[in-house]
Formats: sequence, C-alpha cells, structure tokens
Amino acid sequence: MKTLDSTDHKILNFLQEDSNISVKDLAEKIGLSFTATYERIKSLKHHGIIRKNVVLINAELAGFEIIAYCNIVLKEQSNEKLQEFEQKIKDEPQVLEVVSLSGQYDYMIKVVAKNIKDYNNFMTTIVANIPNIGHYHSNIVFSVIKNDTKFTF
Repeated sequence: MKTLDSTDHKILNFLQEDSNISVKDLAEKIGLSFTATYERIKSLKHHGIIRKNVVLINAELAGFEIIAYCNIVLKEQSNEKLQEFEQKIKDEPQVLEVVSLSGQYDYMIKVVAKNIKDYNNFMTTIVANIPNIGHYHSNIVFSVIKNDTKFTF
C-alpha cells in the first residue's frame, strides 16, 4: 500500500479540481519537474488511488428529473444470494451506485430516471423482479444540497 506524502496530496487536490490539467501546468503549480510529476501520477494510478478520470454530468440538465435512493432488504443473505443480487443490480444503467449496508437494510442503490413514470417502471419491472428481494423502500430526492466528489487532503 502506497503512503501518500504532501506532494501526492497536492497532486490529488489539483487533479480533483481539474483532471484535464496538463502535466506541465501541474508540475509548475506543485514545484516539481515534468518527469517527477508524471511519475507520481503514474504511481497513483498504478496503486489504485486514482481510479479513473471522469466527466461529472448535471443529471437534471441531461434529462433525468428523478434521483432516488432505494433501500433494499433481501429474503436470504447467503454469500451466493448476495452476489446474485449484486450482479443483477450493478448491470442496470439507471443505477449509479450500489452500496452494501449494515443495519436495517442490506443495500442502498442510487437510481436516476427521466420522470416518476420512468422510475416506477424501473422499480416494478426490474427491482421487484430480481429474485430474493424481500422488500424495498424508496426515497425521492427533492433537492441536492451538496454533491461533491473531492477528498480534501
């Protein structure tokens, strides 16, 4: 496991603000040579600290009016049944996030939909038909107060 130092933190902070920054510009900002900066970025990627570079999309402006969090309880929690559920749900394009939970629910999924009819259709034709679903509870997002992907070092 790679130990991060203050230079790695600087690199990660700048890249989280703008992943399109050139290595040359980044090197100037952090006070390293181009080669040293490039090698550090390469190492951060190799060790899985930087997973990938992405574009963040405004869901509403892209035509997705509904964001919902759905809590799911499975009837059976054997390893085989958990993996079966995970495989089925993670392949659904409307599902942005799947997390396994401790406590009252087994999973929480984040779902986007074009409208409430689209969300209802997803829940009744996809989620409700996955084997081993005990019950689920949806929470529709009214507004997003904060949505950040940045870790601050």
